[in-house]
Amino acid sequence: MGDEILIHEIDTLAEYAARHCDLSHCVIQGLDLSEQAACLDQADLVGAVFLGCRFASADEEDGLRRRGALVFPRFVGLPYDPYRPSLYTRAELMDGYESGTEDLSIDKRIYDHFVAHGRHHAGVLEAIAQRIHDHAVENALDNLLAGTPGEGVKRVVGIMGGHGTPRNDDSFEKVARVSRGLTQRGYFVTTGGGPGTMEAGNFGAYMAEASEEDFAWALETLQEAPVYTDAGYLEQAAKVVERFPVGCDSLAVPTWFYGHEPSNWFSNHIAKYFSNSLREDGLLEISLYGVVFAPGSAGTTQEIFMDATQNHYKTFGQISPMIFLGSQRYVAETGLFPMLQNLAQGREYAEHLHLTDDPDAVVEIVANFHPGGVA
Repeated sequence: MGDEILIHEIDTLAEYAARHCDLSHCVIQGLDLSEQAACLDQADLVGAVFLGCRFASADEEDGLRRRGALVFPRFVGLPYDPYRPSLYTRAELMDGYESGTEDLSIDKRIYDHFVAHGRHHAGVLEAIAQRIHDHAVENALDNLLAGTPGEGVKRVVGIMGGHGTPRNDDSFEKVARVSRGLTQRGYFVTTGGGPGTMEAGNFGAYMAEASEEDFAWALETLQEAPVYTDAGYLEQAAKVVERFPVGCDSLAVPTWFYGHEPSNWFSNHIAKYFSNSLREDGLLEISLYGVVFAPGSAGTTQEIFMDATQNHYKTFGQISPMIFLGSQRYVAETGLFPMLQNLAQGREYAEHLHLTDDPDAVVEIVANFHPGGVA
């Protein structure tokens, strides 16, 4: 076999400029290159790929193709950018939203488009656009989790649980305190990005540096509209964000498949997918420092067995803890915890199954876990 060719991914103009017109074996994604004609004219384009970039003219784009570059055209008429180079932010998704009026946010417009174009059975071009979009989000997520040179790879802990958990339920506060404690210890919390337990996870991380008094105020404010179908639900979250505009980082991984559920307001990084299956599997894949399962229903049960399968077969080369926060739910009501104990007999992950009702105990379990090398 010959030497492997190194592919350079470029998704910022700064990275583009640093190449000094050497674009050989580069994948350039989602950039506006309309002011870069001089550089493009003299660029080395061997193995170059342009994904959804803007150029000064159609003639320039055709010229790049004639010189050997592979140019993927931009899609038209979509409310989303399939070639986006970064994750979403709350401000971006909520752009156009005004309390008390019809929801005209970007988030809602994308969901309406998704439903109108088939949702399960989209046409060929729409399906291609959605898959390119989800790959772009996955790539941006990889970049985020890789961290900065001084920071290192993020230590991700996932939090799963019911989307219908009310803000005034004991489980909501327990999850928020777990997430708050994990973030204070330097872990990076990720959730499914929606309401209920997912919101509790992102909320707790967001408030990690707040005082106990401020945390209690924020929790009480949210509890004035407990369920995501209640009037004023988003407005109560907005009050918290308005008073505390800067919170600690966490990740939300929602999906337009469940677009009727509002994305919560407390994550600084949002990896939103069209494909729920990619989102579910990927959410568990990145949670290498553990997954916390608060009480939930069918969706949470699915995630439990997906995570158990990854541990059972050591899919990603290592085991990660499975921590069940709720003995009533996972022993008395469903028997899921003893069932998993039976399944895990003789397997390495048997010793990484935990059951507790204490938020502080969850944090200590994660802190005492030291993952092995990834195969």
